[in-house]
Amino acid sequence: MKDHDKLREIIHSLLEEVGEDPTREGLLKTPSRVARSWRFFSEGYGQNLDDIINNAIFHEEAKDMVIIRDVEFFSLCEHHLLPFFGKTHVGYIPNGKVIGLSKVPRIIDMFSRRLQIQERLTRQIAETIQIVLDPIGVAVVMEGRHMCMQMRGVEKQNSLATTSSMLGKFRESDRTRSEFLAIIGRESV
Repeated sequence: MKDHDKLREIIHSLLEEVGEDPTREGLLKTPSRVARSWRFFSEGYGQNLDDIINNAIFHEEAKDMVIIRDVEFFSLCEHHLLPFFGKTHVGYIPNGKVIGLSKVPRIIDMFSRRLQIQERLTRQIAETIQIVLDPIGVAVVMEGRHMCMQMRGVEKQNSLATTSSMLGKFRESDRTRSEFLAIIGRESV
């Protein structure tokens, strides 16, 4: 969101359209607050993968599965502009390279902070790790609660959407996929 003033004007008009008085005390600063919020919610559009990774790829002969689980995410549904949020689980099998552990949540954030659908978001994370590391395989599972399903439409407050993207060995091998799914299903420490 490059034009903060334009976004403030849009929010001011939105408040009027829904029947509110944007000049009342509680709403005076709302257009500015919402504009700042949207700048944060959409910062993924302005991020660069090279800057996020920041040379944190290391040559390593590890051949065993690396899993980073329970990484919180939030995003905005591109259909209703309502939040969806939950947990992401990422696994990969190195092929001579590993990535700094903090970079995986940063990759998740980069794609989450765009207007999204969970299915695309899951695939983008998996494909990016595949491109960056060229591992033997990548697995991403996302579990999300969608306000567009909970607040409107079907109004199912306890619903949870689960999506997965399996590449390489995780797609080809039932055993590898099962190991990953068993690990992410365990109780946290």
